Amino acid sequence: MLSTKKLPDGLWPVMLTPFRENMEVDIDGLRRLTQFYIDAGAAGLFANCLSSEMYQLTDVERLKVIETVVSQSGGQVPVVATGSFSDDADTATAFIKRVADAGTAAVVLITSIIVLPQENDAVLKSRLETIIGKTEGIPLGLYECPVPYKRLVTPEILQWLSGTGRFSYHKDTSCDPAAIDKKVKAMQGTGFTLYNADTPTAIDSLVSGAGGISPIAANFYPELYSFMLESFYRTGRTPALDQLHSLLTIMDRVVHAYYPMSAKVFLQKRGLKITSRTRLPADAMKSDDRIRFDALYGVFATLMKNHKINSVL
Repeated sequence: MLSTKKLPDGLWPVMLTPFRENMEVDIDGLRRLTQFYIDAGAAGLFANCLSSEMYQLTDVERLKVIETVVSQSGGQVPVVATGSFSDDADTATAFIKRVADAGTAAVVLITSIIVLPQENDAVLKSRLETIIGKTEGIPLGLYECPVPYKRLVTPEILQWLSGTGRFSYHKDTSCDPAAIDKKVKAMQGTGFTLYNADTPTAIDSLVSGAGGISPIAANFYPELYSFMLESFYRTGRTPALDQLHSLLTIMDRVVHAYYPMSAKVFLQKRGLKITSRTRLPADAMKSDDRIRFDALYGVFATLMKNHKINSVL
């Protein structure tokens, strides 16, 4: 049986895709963004995901984004990327192979693409078996992407996938500490690692043994999340860490508004040279939301100062 190499624990940002004013992918901006994540302490990068506006990209653009991130990372950190965009096994596996050829550490499968909402876990398992058989030893991952719908996987499925020796990355979106605990236990002792997407349950998931976190707020201030993770790995759960986590949880409510445009605006404000352009429908911020957004920046700056964290921008 193949044994997939375990990916590093820590912060795995779900990457944005910068666009130029003409809405073409901004390759130079993507390189700057990639290095920003790495300099901010990312353990790995998840490219071509929902935050990357993957459904708004062509296959050619998806591959160019992935290749650019892999090239810029230059082995500094591993890169995983979504590779399944069709429910047809042959079409899906052909693209999975192209994503693997781009140099990714694992090609991530979207659970809600593999099966329809009304189809049961037996169908999910059967289709995963087909993909595993057709992808010739390529390391794989799993993504409980909320679009087109959220399809959560059971501990039993994760345990079975762990036994294949082919899976290394699981992006969990259950937002449920009890469910995460059961999943982590099902994957324990294997190279298959859970990364939690949810800020409010981040510390609980780390206590359960999750490999790390992968929240959208890491697109705003990855340094704070890297600091939180480093503190946990060094001293475990402490009152000071819980206090920081509580503030990040409150801040998270603001982060989700106007996302991913808001993240690009925030990074612009921080000094990263990218536009705020997005291919998703994006309304202009209302005045009260702008006040909340500016307050978010103020809290971020205060936390960075109070914890003596150096900004990488």
